[in-house]
Amino acid sequence: MKYIFWLKGAAIFQLFTAGLHSISLVIRPRPVNDTERQLLDLMHDYKLDLGAGFMHSMKDLMNAFSIAFTLLLLFGGLLNWYLLKKKVETEIMTGVIGINCIIFGGCFLTMTFLTFLPPIICTGLIFLCLLMAYVRIPKQQQSG
Repeated sequence: MKYIFWLKGAAIFQLFTAGLHSISLVIRPRPVNDTERQLLDLMHDYKLDLGAGFMHSMKDLMNAFSIAFTLLLLFGGLLNWYLLKKKVETEIMTGVIGINCIIFGGCFLTMTFLTFLPPIICTGLIFLCLLMAYVRIPKQQQSG
């Protein structure tokens, strides 16, 4: 099937991007000037009162978003890979790939407007592969 190549590509890019993005969870950026040092200190050490007893720094919030993004990528990649291995019927694959296109298309748009080049490229490649898989998947014959 022609869509399998593109769906495998999307799964590989999803897993690669999850691995690449998880590096940001363990590496602390180093400031290059006093302004960056002050900003990073505030992000790591200043606790915001978020109500109901929750006191977290901006770094805590950014870690939560980063973990959620990594898990989204991991889930998408593993799900696509699993469905390919199980040789799921075309009708189900059409729906799953369509949902992937919507989610990762929105992710790509968000990255385009709010981040920098590596996540834009990675999510763009994921979305492109998913879109190509969706276009290339065989359409069901209508009975009637």
